[in-house]
Amino acid sequence: MGRGIKMRANSIIMVVLAAVFGIVAVVLANVWLDGQRSAFASGGGEETPQATIVVAATALNFGDTLNADNLREIAWPANAVPPGTFRTRQELISAEGGRQVLTAMAANEPVLESRITGPGQRATLSAVLAEGMRAVSIRVNDVLGVAGFVLPGDRVDVLLTRNARNNDGDDQPFVDVLLQSIKVLAVDQQADEKRNDPTVVKSVTLEVSTKDAQKLTLASGVGQLSLALRQVASPEGQITDRITLNDLIGDTPADVAARQAELARQQALEEARKRAEADIAGIREAVESVGSRLETRIDTVENELKRVQQPVIREEPEVREVVRLIEAEPPKRVSVNVHRGLDRQAYDVPRLR
Repeated sequence: MGRGIKMRANSIIMVVLAAVFGIVAVVLANVWLDGQRSAFASGGGEETPQATIVVAATALNFGDTLNADNLREIAWPANAVPPGTFRTRQELISAEGGRQVLTAMAANEPVLESRITGPGQRATLSAVLAEGMRAVSIRVNDVLGVAGFVLPGDRVDVLLTRNARNNDGDDQPFVDVLLQSIKVLAVDQQADEKRNDPTVVKSVTLEVSTKDAQKLTLASGVGQLSLALRQVASPEGQITDRITLNDLIGDTPADVAARQAELARQQALEEARKRAEADIAGIREAVESVGSRLETRIDTVENELKRVQQPVIREEPEVREVVRLIEAEPPKRVSVNVHRGLDRQAYDVPRLR
């Protein structure tokens, strides 16, 4: 029984110690968090240099004139001042003339130099145009202008509908995508990008390059232009095809037969091209093989010629002339002539030593 009481006392002591340590840990964590909050509130113990910038005191629209009533100065970290901002209202409102808004701004939005006109200038489309771009207006109606839902700042595709004479001499209508992802500068005489109410308009002004301006001017005289509103987040163009009546009503049996014949002809041409390429590759390989053998044979002949043309030096044996005097041995027999009157008789007799 005494052992049980002792174990129970130990358990109580461990629980008490655990509770004490937990309370100490919580207190220390709170102290540390308070210190971090104080350091954050005081900027890490160091004062951050402050500057001022000019912001819009109220919402500003295209064409609004900037003045002391619609502008105000606010504190801003000196090391994070956005480029193109103004430090004071006096710096922005110069004595040379007022400035006007080119792009709509919300309240408390920093006023950037790129979004307002220069001193004494008016807010016109020429001031909004990007460098090297042109403004061209095209005529639209409630249908061609996407029911008036095209607003300044949107991007559209320009479609051209016209007739062209086919091979049979008949006029066939078709539609081409003339331009893609073109920025809308103004609808009628309104260029405010904050405008969001759809209105049926008669003209739309687009921002295009010089070449595209020529295309639009020519296309307006040869066919009908219409607009297709694009998603703002997809400014890039895409590959498009010409749409004709065949794409609307489907192909006739004659069209299907002609297409199949064309596909067969293309396939035959492709197979012939592959065979020709294979033949050319075989001829090229054979020529290269013959050339390699010829080069080997020529090298062999040249080496043989070099070996034959080299002079062969042979060591001649030394010749010594030995002269001995040999006495001739006298003949053993001699011829003796005997004359008897007019006759002569020859006798062969032994030689006397």
